[in-house]
Amino acid sequence: MKLKIIKIGGNVINNKAALTSFLANFSKVTEPKILVHGGGKRATEMIAKLGLKPKMINGRRVTDNASLEVVTMVYAGLLNKNITAELQKNNCNAIGLSGADANSILAHKRIVKDIDYGFAGDVDQVNSSIIKILVTNNLTPVFCAITHDGNGQLLNTNADTIAAEIAKGLSADFEVELIYCFEKLGVLTDVDNDDSVIELINSNSFQSLKQNGIISDGMLPKIDNCFHALQNGVAKVIIGKPEVIINKNLKHTTLVL
Repeated sequence: MKLKIIKIGGNVINNKAALTSFLANFSKVTEPKILVHGGGKRATEMIAKLGLKPKMINGRRVTDNASLEVVTMVYAGLLNKNITAELQKNNCNAIGLSGADANSILAHKRIVKDIDYGFAGDVDQVNSSIIKILVTNNLTPVFCAITHDGNGQLLNTNADTIAAEIAKGLSADFEVELIYCFEKLGVLTDVDNDDSVIELINSNSFQSLKQNGIISDGMLPKIDNCFHALQNGVAKVIIGKPEVIINKNLKHTTLVL
């Protein structure tokens, strides 16, 4: 059985019209599907409104106690429930989840090496059996970027990583296609030229693109997650605009080993 795992983030989350359009298209996907959403920009805005100072290192958020409260409210509350409600409007029977719900995603606080990311979580285990039950009973899980450590501690976890780990965890039972959607057509050679899409990236070309600085900053962990998924049973990974989920003729980036 085929399964699509679709991650949405970037400016699409911040743009109400774009998000509404995406969710309408997502609801039209006929295969079993899972949605994973980020929301970093909304959380950053809320943190700033509350007089806190957001801190990012290498494209990843440093999460202190106060920031964790805000990202939990924004990710697991405001965004997750609005997205779930919008999907219900489109006759997609969605269920909004964090990693703590049904013990679906267990993580640990990132071990401090050179950088202390605070309450950032690295995934240890995906409860694929419970997620499979939801999917095979015509429910569409909608995961936010919050996990837990099994000891009562919530953790802020990169949404791209969550999507890759769920895809990896379910690849034994499904033919999984992992799709990362954001505001660009795909991975670009020139960030200022939307038409400079790299249509195919393999593990060798990725190393070259990284060494030449063409792929950098926040795109690096995204591509790392893509190859991690491919190396662990995921059938296909695509990066592109939200419309790619219903129009595969739209230019996009495909990643292969």
